[in-house]
Amino acid sequence: MTELSQEDNKLVTLARGARGRIGAAEGAAIRDEMGRTYSGATVDQPHLRITALELAVAQAVASGATGIECVVIVGAAAVDTACVVDLGGSGVPVLLCASDGTVQERRLS
Repeated sequence: MTELSQEDNKLVTLARGARGRIGAAEGAAIRDEMGRTYSGATVDQPHLRITALELAVAQAVASGATGIECVVIVGAAAVDTACVVDLGGSGVPVLLCASDGTVQERRLS
């Protein structure tokens, strides 16, 4: 895989940190159209289930974001990027990373 930009490396760090804080299955981080970042970890409670990506996108929406520049997801086996398309449209870069932060796959939303 090609080397990541400094801004994309920041997203990897944020996603890994969100995942590690609570030992979640997944961590995610996004950068909005203004360069602001949001991160989240999978929430799996009896009455609340939300993916790390959904949580990060929800935080962006709640903060007034109107677009997404990049998405990083750490530790995900399968990814539904519908929430990314809702906010950022199709064609947003999505980086799927192993738990150590190594990029395993690059795709577009």
